Amino acid sequence: MRHLIGILLAVVMAGVLFFAGAWGYLRLTALTTPLSQLPAGGGSLLSDHHMLAGLVAVAGTGLLAGILVAAPRISPLAAGLPGLLLLGWTGLYLANVRQGVDLIPLRSDPFGTGFEAMLFNGVLGAAGLAMILPMFVPSRWRARRTAESEAAVADEYISSLGENTETVVAAAQQPTQFTPIRAASTRPDAAAAWRETP
Repeated sequence: MRHLIGILLAVVMAGVLFFAGAWGYLRLTALTTPLSQLPAGGGSLLSDHHMLAGLVAVAGTGLLAGILVAAPRISPLAAGLPGLLLLGWTGLYLANVRQGVDLIPLRSDPFGTGFEAMLFNGVLGAAGLAMILPMFVPSRWRARRTAESEAAVADEYISSLGENTETVVAAAQQPTQFTPIRAASTRPDAAAAWRETP
């Protein structure tokens, strides 16, 4: 069930990356495309609403990706599948540029144009590498224990400690019995050590 939810989160992550992330990236790069001009005319970026909207979209996409990568209770498929898609697309772009670009959906819209810009600049490859890292952590593939199963294990451990304590207490309540031994048997025979064997 955990991995099924991870697959659904992977679809959500891919959609957020394509629509919000690509649109925001295009907004951020469109404002700084002419390198001779400063963004926002050299003034404050906080007053430029277009810049802030793009920054919020990219930051939100990065935050979602970061949560999917870092949260240990989320299946590694949630971040890994979109990461593999991004790496595959980057590999296709490196092998055949035209085919890699032709497969981008909605290229005439800002989403597709932003995705194309991220592909050209290598952002998709870098993001894909970061997103597949949880797939190589073995503990992320195992299910976490629930609070109920942890409580059952703790109760079993505590009850086993109680049984061991009862055994020790029962043995301590019995009187200690000493067995007398002859004192001559505890003394070593000094002459036996000096005898020669024939």
